[in-house]
Formats: sequence, C-alpha cells, structure tokens
Amino acid sequence: MRKLLGGILFAILVLALAACGAKDSGSDNNAASDNTGEEKQELTKIAVGASNTPHAVILEQAQPLLEEKGIELVIETYQDYVLPNKDLESKELDANFFQHIPYLDQQVIDHGYQFANAGAVHIEPMAVYSQEYESVEDLPEGATIIFSNSVAEHGRVLSLLESAGLIKLAEGVDKVKAEVKDIVENPKNLKFDANYEPALLPQLYNNDEGDAVVINANYAIDAGLNPVEDSIVLEDTDSPYANIIVVREGEENNEAIKTLVEVLTSKEIQDFISEEWKGSVVPVK
Repeated sequence: MRKLLGGILFAILVLALAACGAKDSGSDNNAASDNTGEEKQELTKIAVGASNTPHAVILEQAQPLLEEKGIELVIETYQDYVLPNKDLESKELDANFFQHIPYLDQQVIDHGYQFANAGAVHIEPMAVYSQEYESVEDLPEGATIIFSNSVAEHGRVLSLLESAGLIKLAEGVDKVKAEVKDIVENPKNLKFDANYEPALLPQLYNNDEGDAVVINANYAIDAGLNPVEDSIVLEDTDSPYANIIVVREGEENNEAIKTLVEVLTSKEIQDFISEEWKGSVVPVK
C-alpha cells in the first residue's frame, strides 16, 4: 500500500513539473515573437550626437527608414560644437553630425582626435545679418563685423566677405585657412570682432550688437532666422563646408554607420532637406 501511494505521488509530481515546463517554454516563445507568431528582428542601436537644427531634425526623419533596415537610432542633441567630439572620443556616442571638414581637421590638430569622415550629407550656407543695414553697400566706414571665435570658421567668414566685395585676401592664400592678417584690401576699413561662441551670435544680432553679424545656418535657423530671406550676404552652396557624419577612426566601414550614411543621402531624405529649408540647407548631390 505504501509503495502504491508513493508511486501515485511521484506521478503527480512529474505531471506538475511537465506542466510548468510547458508554461515556461510558451512564455519564452512569446518574448521572441510578435502577435503574428513571427520572430522579431533584433535592432542594432547606434547613438548619434547632433545640433538641434537642422541635424537632429534630419536624423528624426531618418529614424523610421533606419528601423526598416534593422537600426535603432538614438539622437543626442547638443547646443555647442565642443561636447559632441568629446563624447564621441569617450565612446558615449557612435557618431556625431554637426561639423564640416575644415572644422574637423582643426579639431584633430587641436585635440589629437582619431576621427574619420564617414560621409557628407548637406551644406548650411553661412550668412551675414544686419538689423540696421539692408545691403553690404550700406555698411558704413569703420563698420564692425562680428563672427565666431572658432578659428576653423575664420577662413570661411573672410571668403564670404570677399565674395561680397567687402575685402580682398592675399593672392594665393588658402582661403579655408585664411586669417584677418591675410586681408590686403579693406576699402571700408571694417573692424572685426571674433570673440564669441557660435551659439551666441543670434543673440548678439537680436541685441543689435555691431553693424553686422556672421552666423552659421544651424544657429540662425534655430533662432528663427531664414538665411535666404533675412541675410544681406549668403554663402554660395559650392563650398568645401559640407556637414559630415564623423566616427572614430576604423569605424567608418561599420555596417550600421554605412547604412546611416546611405539613408541620409537617399533621395527621400535629400528631398526632405530641400523642401523643409528651401535653400537655407542644401543637400549634397
């Protein structure tokens, strides 16, 4: 009788364990599948640092396209031009999207970063703005021009002023690396004040500081300015200042990064850039 009772209890225990196993197995299957029973694709996550406008806006537009290709894009926004490179170096980011090639080159010289250009996406034409004057011809003798303290931008600013006929740079000077000392003609005796962080330039313009302020398009747009309509001089789009995706050296051929660049340079995203900013931001062709 005792043997019989023991056998019954053993059988009940086996059946209970089998039921638990079946329940656990079903739970695992559900975790790896959606309501259709199909297995979910595991997404590759990449974190990209970007300026608010237009970079983060463009990345947001690309998010669903990247998800279709198995990539979850995490966007980290920044208000300056310093931290995105620091965070890329420290591996808090997988890439950043805010700078052009001359700026990157200068950052590598200044900080020893081991970074690579993974691909160009768009150009943001720089522009000159003035609260008081409607054209460069109206700028008075001795007018003060305010621009960024970023040395990598100085050649770009001076080239823009030269294209407007305000100054002339020395023959043969590399215009990307030009400095104020390279000015050989300055018929209006313009004064140059390059002592401000780029992000502060729209505020200086709004405060009517100086006679004219040269502002990067991303900060101008973020401040509600339209470079095409509100500026007195607009940079030509045929320039070496394309904004690029930057990664750590050796990671430019990472499949997720290559896919990111492919999506950002796709017709869908390039058409979005053209339509959204109508010349204030220009896609790289």
